[in-house]
Amino acid sequence: MKYKSIFVSDIHLGTKFSQAEKFLDFMKENGSENLYLVGDIIDGWSMKRKFRWKQSHSDVIQKILRKARKGTNVYFITGNHDEFLRPFLPLMLGDRLEVLNEAEYTALNGKRYYITHGDFFDSVTMTKKWLALLGDIGYDLLLNLNGIINFTRRKFGIYKYWSLSKHVKDKVKSSVSFITDFETVLVEHARHKNYDGIICGHIHKAEIKDIDGIEYKNSGDWVESCTALVETMTGEWEIISWLNHQEETPTLQKKEAVAE
Repeated sequence: MKYKSIFVSDIHLGTKFSQAEKFLDFMKENGSENLYLVGDIIDGWSMKRKFRWKQSHSDVIQKILRKARKGTNVYFITGNHDEFLRPFLPLMLGDRLEVLNEAEYTALNGKRYYITHGDFFDSVTMTKKWLALLGDIGYDLLLNLNGIINFTRRKFGIYKYWSLSKHVKDKVKSSVSFITDFETVLVEHARHKNYDGIICGHIHKAEIKDIDGIEYKNSGDWVESCTALVETMTGEWEIISWLNHQEETPTLQKKEAVAE
């Protein structure tokens, strides 16, 4: 599928939980005129604790560079986990790959969007980095528990994936409050700067919604949900869930085989 623009964030290359293989599948089947990497593509925080770098992680980097060489405009907006790049910004890598702290995007309908990873608007990340690092370790713990829980569920014949970390994010009052505050601060910044909307990542929660007249769009992550935000060639905005796509495809193929 060809899109006007694709926005992805939070791939977290260099970690145990990065869904690099799924991201590669997504990139092979989908192209765009513009590719925005909205932060936390490479996880420098995690690699300081324990270095993990699979071949698939190198393949993702190579795939992105190849797309830039073949004509895709690639914009890498840094996040808190790949903040090690920030002292060198702005940085041009070839004619079509630019590394930035922030960017602007004009949609086909003329609306203007401010693009940021989002960590600059996260009070915990900016003022209490030790707490953010502790939270990152806690998130890794929940991701490990996800594996144990779903292994047990499969033993009892329950094959639908369930995420403890997503449950905590969606249901725990303090987590819900943090996300709401994060969205509100970003929207107010966009309003103050006369943007029509905001495009971000950071909180691993893909969403498209209107908040008091400002369009809030979050591209999600490639650790759990495997989502991308896209603008189609006709100017429509969508969230693609690649995890659901891959789960549905084998079922569809099975039905087609039965029909034959």
